[in-house]
Amino acid sequence: MNRPLYSPKTIQDLLERHGFTFSKALGQNFLIDGNIIEKIIGAADIQNKNILEIGPGFGVLSHRLSEKGKKLLLVEMDRRLEPVLKEVLADRDNVEIIFSDVLKLDLHRVLKERFGGEKVNVVANLPYYVTTPILAHLLEDNLPIESITVMVQKEVAKRMAAKANTKDYGSLSLLVQYYTQGTVICTVPNTVFMPRPKVESAVVYLKLRGVSKNENFFKVTRAAFNMRRKTLVNALAKGLNLEKAKIADCLSAINLSEQIRGEELSLEQYLELSQLLFMESILKRYE
Repeated sequence: MNRPLYSPKTIQDLLERHGFTFSKALGQNFLIDGNIIEKIIGAADIQNKNILEIGPGFGVLSHRLSEKGKKLLLVEMDRRLEPVLKEVLADRDNVEIIFSDVLKLDLHRVLKERFGGEKVNVVANLPYYVTTPILAHLLEDNLPIESITVMVQKEVAKRMAAKANTKDYGSLSLLVQYYTQGTVICTVPNTVFMPRPKVESAVVYLKLRGVSKNENFFKVTRAAFNMRRKTLVNALAKGLNLEKAKIADCLSAINLSEQIRGEELSLEQYLELSQLLFMESILKRYE
């Protein structure tokens, strides 16, 4: 094509020739801005590396990823995009496409088969309604992922980066910050998408820390933020079926008041607290 793939005219031509219509149910908003594409490419650090792209849409970003990366695997839910992606990526011999819901894929098997156990870098423009489930799937399942560069709703990016004692701080903040070291690369206006969403977006880069899943930590944080209006003692007593006195003792052991609320604890304090709480639970069995 003589025009850039991301130009509105090129996209409109593809739409008309393939009879494609956008699906609101699938949250389809395709990127049509070259500057944002280059910011994603720059942030993702994918030169000569393996890439998993989730939700390629029309393949505008995919085309650039295939130029930079070693091997590119696309996972797209909408089978109607097959002829478009085949046309856009026809000159690329390092690209494979799987049409599936990524949440239903056995990613352990798929990544091992396609990349032979090598590390993978994920790039994704996620529909807003499935952002958290997909991130949890990628982070919690011990996959061979080196980094995740993701376009998300701006408000979600704020929650991912939020610190204790702020209104955006919650279980998503702790999920992301436990597993990764994150950076918000840029905010993205709604004008760079077709069709335009009602909200702004942000590009976030997440470098995985390589830590193991900590079930006790996530039990505690989920219970804390399920009832964030309550004191932490009351929220954990209800959510974890623990005695309030034990919870208060554990809080005291790390110099925290029994009147403290869940949004006031840092990630490090939650790690300390969860270790103490479940140590107490184990010891109780032998009393």
